[in-house]
Amino acid sequence: MRILIVEDDRAIAENLYEYLDAQGHQCDYAHTLAAATLLLQGGSFDAAILDRNLPDGDGVSLARRLRAAGNPLPLLILTARDTLEDKLTGFAAGADDYLVKPFALQEVEVRLSALVRRAGAQPQAGVCRQGPLEYDGSAQEVRLAGQPLRLPPKALKLVAELLPHPNRVFSRRELEIAIWGHEQDSSDNLRSVLHTLRRALGEESGVQVINVHGLGYKLVCT
Repeated sequence: MRILIVEDDRAIAENLYEYLDAQGHQCDYAHTLAAATLLLQGGSFDAAILDRNLPDGDGVSLARRLRAAGNPLPLLILTARDTLEDKLTGFAAGADDYLVKPFALQEVEVRLSALVRRAGAQPQAGVCRQGPLEYDGSAQEVRLAGQPLRLPPKALKLVAELLPHPNRVFSRRELEIAIWGHEQDSSDNLRSVLHTLRRALGEESGVQVINVHGLGYKLVCT
């Protein structure tokens, strides 16, 4: 995932950045609403972590502007403001999730992955195509060059996660959460599903799932 961190506390921002970066995600950092707005105008993000008490205003104002402009970017508000009224205000402004400080870094990543997964699930009701590979969400079917591939359910979930985002690197944890709903104790489980998919695709299909050393996996269509 490419994540925008909007947080004025440098120590918290650095902890988030270092942890998420170590999990294979790409992060950008803004300490004000103005800086966040510039980054959003200049780049494409999968999700944003948004503090409320920022030097130039309340983070919910950015959420309101994004939603008013029709921007569906998944937003996780991460703040010390913990009253029910605070939470209702955040959701009313367009936040997708609300997490109160102090927090566990692992929970932040899991929540972000869930938001991105739900945001990407909508177009899967139709047909998503990349090169010769297509996924029909309504029929729950994968086709290669027009021919159905006989895939077990977990390999089908893997295609559904990778196909809408070609060339994007997914961490092992992201894919495990997409397939099983939680992180696996052994990496062998994911390797087994990857092996099944790669074998079904074959070497001459022009579609590959590539291992990006130290970061994760990505789907490439040649």
